[in-house]
Amino acid sequence: MADPANAKLESEKRSLEQAQHVLRDVFGHESFRPSQSAVIEHVLAGQHAMVIMPTGRGKSMCFQIPALLGSDNDLTLVLSPLIALMQDQVDGLIAKGVDATFINSSLDRMERERRQEKLRQNRYRLLYVTPERFRKPEFLAAISGRNIQLLAIDEAHCVSQWGHDFRPDYSRVADIRQQLGSPTTIALTATATAECRADIVDQIGLKEGDMRLFHEGIDRPNLRIDVESVMGDDEKLEMILEALTTPPFQTTKAQAGGGAILYFSLIKTLSRFSDLLLARSIDHVCYHGDQSRKDRRRIQNEFMSGERDLVLATPAFGMGVDKEDIRLVVHVETPGSMESYYQEIGRAGRDDLPSRCLWLYDQDDLMTQMQFIEWANPDADFYDRLMFSLENHADRCMAYGLDWLRGELQRVSPHDHRVDTALAMLDRHGVVAGPREPDCFQVIGSLPEEFRDNQWLSGKRQRDQKRLYAMVQFAAAASEERQTFLNRYFLDDAPMQ
Repeated sequence: MADPANAKLESEKRSLEQAQHVLRDVFGHESFRPSQSAVIEHVLAGQHAMVIMPTGRGKSMCFQIPALLGSDNDLTLVLSPLIALMQDQVDGLIAKGVDATFINSSLDRMERERRQEKLRQNRYRLLYVTPERFRKPEFLAAISGRNIQLLAIDEAHCVSQWGHDFRPDYSRVADIRQQLGSPTTIALTATATAECRADIVDQIGLKEGDMRLFHEGIDRPNLRIDVESVMGDDEKLEMILEALTTPPFQTTKAQAGGGAILYFSLIKTLSRFSDLLLARSIDHVCYHGDQSRKDRRRIQNEFMSGERDLVLATPAFGMGVDKEDIRLVVHVETPGSMESYYQEIGRAGRDDLPSRCLWLYDQDDLMTQMQFIEWANPDADFYDRLMFSLENHADRCMAYGLDWLRGELQRVSPHDHRVDTALAMLDRHGVVAGPREPDCFQVIGSLPEEFRDNQWLSGKRQRDQKRLYAMVQFAAAASEERQTFLNRYFLDDAPMQ
C-alpha cells in the first residue's frame, strides 16, 4: 500500500517542477527569487497565503504561475484596485501567450459582453476585476459555471480599514469570496503593519492562523533615503534643482536612460512647481486626477518608454508604474503615512542599481495631511445629515445622483471623500443598497447606534493621526537610524519612542 506522505511529497515535487518549467518557458526566468517557490508550493497545495514583498520582487508570479498549472475549467480571479494597473498586467501576460483578460468600466458594453461570453466558454486562465464588478448580475452569471481555483487580492492593503489606501468596496471581499465558493486565497502587498495584516485576514473572512505569512522584509540596500528640512517653496525648488543635476539621476540622464518622479499632495502645488521648472527650461510631464483617463495613460506611457524622464505627480501615479530604472523619487510635500511613503519610494531602483529617495520636509505640510485625515473620517453628525438627505430628499438624489449629495454635504474640495466613505460603510452594514441609476442609493435599514457614537468613529481617525506622527518621528531620526526605524514600523511594530 502506498505511503500517503510519500505520495504527497511526490505530488509537491511534480508541481514545483511544473512551476519551474512555466517560469522558464513563459516568463523567461531560470530561477525563482526568494520566497516565490515557497509561496507557489503553498498555494498549489490549496493553502491560503499573505505575501509581503518589496515592489519589483515578483509578487504577481506567486499567483500567475499557479493559474497556469490548473485544468481547463479553472479560473484565477484577481482583485485589483486600478484599471491602469490591471491593463498593464494583462497586456504583459498576453504578450507572453497567456490567456488573460480584464473586465472593468473602461470597456464599452459590447466588449464587456463579448468577454463575459468567452468566460462562459471556459476561456481565460486569469481574470482581473475590481470589487465593484461583483455588483453586476450579468458578471456573476458569466463566472457562475467556472471553478475559481484561486482568488488573488493584489495591493491587499486596500482591504484593511487600517491600511494607508483603504478602498471601501474592498470591505466586501469576505462576501465576494463566499460568492466564489471560498477558494484558496492569496493576498499580496509591499507594505502592511502587523495591525493591518491582522485586519486583512479578518476582512477576507478567515481566522488567525488560516493564512500563512510570507514576509520578505523591506530592506532595499540600493536606495539612498534622505530627509531634508526646508521652509517654503524657494528652498524646496533649490533642493529639487540640485537633485536633478547630481548623481544618480544626472548620471543616468547622460546615458539616455532612467527617470525621476516628484510627488505632491496637492494639484495646485504641483502646478506651481511645474511653472517654476518650465521657467528654467526643465522638460517634464504632469500627472494628476483632474486629467482625463486618456491623458493620464498617454503621460504614463511617455514616462515608461523613456520618452520623458521627469514626471510631477500626485500619489495617483504609483500602482502600475513598472519601470525598472527610476533613479530619483522626491517627495516635495509630506506623505500622510509611512505606508504610502514606502510604497512610493519603492518605485525607485527596481533594477537594484543605486537610486535616491529625497523627502523635503516642511512642517507646514502637516496641516494639509491633517485636513486630509478629517475629510477621510466622517463623524456622527455627518452620518445623521447623510441619512436625513437620503430619507427626505430621495427624489433629488435619484434625479441628480451622488454629485448632488456631495454638493450638499461636503466642502468644496476634491479631497473631501466623506460621502463616498460613509455610503460604503452604510452599504457594508446593510443600511443602504445600490448604487441605483442614476448613481444613488436606496435606504433599506436604520442607522446602527455605533454610527451615532463619535468615540467609536474616532478609532480610524486616531490611527491615521498616529501614522502621520510616525512621519514626523522618521524625519527627526538620524540618517543611519532610518532603516532601523522602517524595520521597527513594518516588521516589529514596536511603539515609536
